[in-house]
Formats: sequence, C-alpha cells, structure tokens
Amino acid sequence: MTATASNPILEIEQQYGQSIWMDNLSRTIIQSGELKQLIDNRGVHGITSNPSIFEKAIVGNAIYDADIEAGIQGKKSIQEIYESLVFDDIRNACDLLKPIYEETNGLDGYVSIEVPPIIANDTEKTIEEARRYFHEIGRPNVMIKIPGTVNGLPAVEQVISEGINVNVTLLFSVDSYINTAWSYIRGLEKRAAAGEDISKIASVASFFLSRIDSNIDERIDAKLKAGVDRIEKEVVLKAIKGKVAIANAKIAYDKYKEIIQSDRWQALAAKGAKVQRLLWASTSTKNPEYSDVMYVDELIGPDTVNTLPPNTIEACADHCSPANRIETGVAEAYNLLENLKEPDIDINLEEVMDELLEDGIQKFVDPYKSLMSSLEDKVQHLATV
Repeated sequence: MTATASNPILEIEQQYGQSIWMDNLSRTIIQSGELKQLIDNRGVHGITSNPSIFEKAIVGNAIYDADIEAGIQGKKSIQEIYESLVFDDIRNACDLLKPIYEETNGLDGYVSIEVPPIIANDTEKTIEEARRYFHEIGRPNVMIKIPGTVNGLPAVEQVISEGINVNVTLLFSVDSYINTAWSYIRGLEKRAAAGEDISKIASVASFFLSRIDSNIDERIDAKLKAGVDRIEKEVVLKAIKGKVAIANAKIAYDKYKEIIQSDRWQALAAKGAKVQRLLWASTSTKNPEYSDVMYVDELIGPDTVNTLPPNTIEACADHCSPANRIETGVAEAYNLLENLKEPDIDINLEEVMDELLEDGIQKFVDPYKSLMSSLEDKVQHLATV
C-alpha cells in the first residue's frame, strides 16, 4: 500500500515510523467487516481496548445475546460470561490483525486487553490474571494491559520475564514512564539470564495526553476567574493552556532516547530485543477550541504508536499534516514544565499527575462495575425469557 495525499495515516506510518492503532473494539465492527476495512484502507495497525470500550460495546447490544444465553445454559458466572464475550472479540480481532503482525515481524498487529481494573493495586493478582488472560486468549499478538502504578510495575517486570506482551497503561508523569521502561528492561534481563528468547516480546508504554491538558486548563481557568492582579500574569497563564501534555510527551520521548542508548539496553538489543515504544493515548481533543488532530500532528516520530478513537482516525485521514515533530521544541518543552513552578503560574505538576492516575483507575473501575451490573441484569432478563 503506498502513502497517498488522500490518507496521511499511511504517510505517518511509512515515512515517519509511527504506527497508528485504534482505541475501540466491538463485535459489531468485527462482524460487519468495518474493522477489516479500517486495517486495509485506513492503515490501522493495532487495537487498544478498555472496560469503558467494552461497556459501550456490550450494553444494549443484542449481538451478544446468543453467547450470553449459552453462558446461562452452561451455568457460567457473570465474570465467566463477561470473559467469554470479551475473549472471543479479542481473539477475532487478533486474527484479523495477524497478517500485520507477521508482515511487521511482531512489531505491530496487537490487540490490547486490560486485566480487571479492580485489581490495579494487587501485584500478585495482576500477575496471575495477566498469565491467565494471555494463555486463555491464546494468540501471539495479544497484549495484556497493566496499569503503570507502584504495584503494577513489579507485575510488568514479572510477566515480561515470562514472555507475555504488555501494554503498560495510565502513564501520566515522565518519572512513571522512566520507571516503566526500566521494568521492561529488568523483565527482559531476567528472561535472557534464564536462557530464554527475548526477540518475540513486545511492549508499549501508554502515555496519556488530553486528560493532562483538561486538568491543567481547568486550574488555569479557575485562577483567571478568581482574578489576576497584573495583565502579564493573565498572558502567562493563557499562554500555557493546551500546551502541557505535548511538552510532557516530548520530554518522555527525550528520556526514551537516553534509555535506549544505555549499555543495559544495548546488551538486550544485541540479543534481538524490541524497544518498548511510547504509545500516545487519550488522544481525542476535549477542548473544541483546539485542533481535533493536535495530539497526532505534534507527536509524530519514529518508534512510537498513536492510538486514536474512530473519530480522530477519520479526522486524521482527512487533515493530519505529517512531519517528524516529536524531536522539535524539546528545550522549550523542558522550560514550559519548569515555568509551571513560577509564582505567576504556581501549578504543582506532581499533584496533577497523582490526581490523574487516581482518577484514571476510577475511570476504568466504574465502567467495569457498571458493565458487570448491566450484564447481570441482562442474564436475569434472558434467563426468564
């Protein structure tokens, strides 16, 4: 497939070394042929999913009813019914993306599924569920999503050492990304020390974007609403709106480049290890005043992934402006984040990141619980029909 002006996504992938994945999955898009079309015509090279996506897909959708009824007949629990529905969708999506996986020698073609978010702070349970998900789904191109929390990262290290592909999710701060990168490296080192092949393992570090700007913009708006004593202060505050997430991501990529130059990484690369790519997540623009593709255009660069919701995929295919921008304006990015500490701005970035992580886990827990509750209602309804 050749890059054409009519689809900038292909240009991003073929000329700039960034893979475009889609942040969406449902049985409807698999069975209708829509997913295959997106792979063939839009250049979608992978899929990410989460409990919120599955809640939207399953609740109120009759396409799952026959399998739910089969689960009722088989006396399966609500959890088992949920897993049977989701695992089937993941397997079918993996099969559709298998040609991409093979063509790219295991770089792309992955489908991500998250371990239950209610166990985000339980290391041992996360390890156990990651193993079970990986083996039960039984596809080489499945990636298990594990939150990059203090308790999640030891699980990442362990399952990487066991040869399980991992998508480390809910990364907001640069420090959390650095810790994630070293967890991946330690997992590979452990596996290599055991004499196991490390060339077939893939991992991405999912670095969240738009939620950062939403949080910081809200803080700035509150300061402006409260009133400022000098026009200069107002100008300074307004100037950083919508800028922090991209600056933060550029710094993370700068740290990535440092890490892959390290002796420890180079030793693993010599044994065939794949880099853990930074994946830009939460890329739909929340503020209508900003470009709907700003979290794509500004972060194009080699050895990265951008996972886009369907609307952003269409917007990008229509009017993205491909260029390698991830390595431009890096000094300015460092300055911008440093300036947040200035008295005129006074935004504690660490506090923002902690708040976002806690909120992010909750944003997965709530739809997961809601889905289980809706599924229970549906089971009761179908059982009495």
